[in-house]
Amino acid sequence: MPNGLNPDRPTYEAGATLALLIDGDNASPKIVAGLLAEVAKYGVASVRRIYGDWTKPNLNGWKDALLEHSILPIQQFAYTTGKNATDGAMIIDAMDLLNTGRFGGFCIVSSDSDFARLAARIREQGVRVYGFGERKTPRPFVTACDKFTYVDVLHADGGAPAPPSHGKASAKKTAKDPQLLATLRAAIAAVSDDDGWAELGGVGSHIAKQLPEFDPRNYGFARLSELVAATGIADMERVGDKQKRPMVRLKGRAGGDLGWLQRGKGGG
Repeated sequence: MPNGLNPDRPTYEAGATLALLIDGDNASPKIVAGLLAEVAKYGVASVRRIYGDWTKPNLNGWKDALLEHSILPIQQFAYTTGKNATDGAMIIDAMDLLNTGRFGGFCIVSSDSDFARLAARIREQGVRVYGFGERKTPRPFVTACDKFTYVDVLHADGGAPAPPSHGKASAKKTAKDPQLLATLRAAIAAVSDDDGWAELGGVGSHIAKQLPEFDPRNYGFARLSELVAATGIADMERVGDKQKRPMVRLKGRAGGDLGWLQRGKGGG
């Protein structure tokens, strides 16, 4: 299991030092536990800051969450009506933190397109960007991130993934979405070996490079393996002596079995 992470998910650097920056005007305190649980999959958020005008009543709901989760509130007065000073403060701090060279990734929580250029600039420095926002988040910010997670899939208490609100029947229907099927087929084909077999983790990573917002939970499934199984487009096997690695191959593809993986590589 690469980096000790779930093979159903794309591989990221384990234990990376992260900076978590939250746009308080653009995020709900209801997501904080689920957000921190998600961030923990990518590394350790040594910096946790939330920005906003704390003299305004709209941020009152955040106060208990800040104390419980050790998130530092940064005061930013709204100097002019219609202008978002919070965004500017976040961008300045992000660049200051980036220039220290201490961080392997930035987690930006907002649904505002103003952060698209910031995300792109951080990535230019070779640092990962994980975005979090609502489904209304403009496309430029989504695609500027290495990984983008819609906050409605985060469980409120940080536990198991949120169950699909549309139910199992609808989840099975979304698994047959033509665009999803085309994406999965192309990814499996792109990373498969000569016999057509591909590691599921590699499939997920390949898709994430093209679609940062891709997440099985968007379709009502907790794991990529469950989503692929529901589509019915691929055969699946698990190989390895200790840590079983899921492998997939498009149905109808002729090729050898997976015995060579266990015999030749010891299942590693």
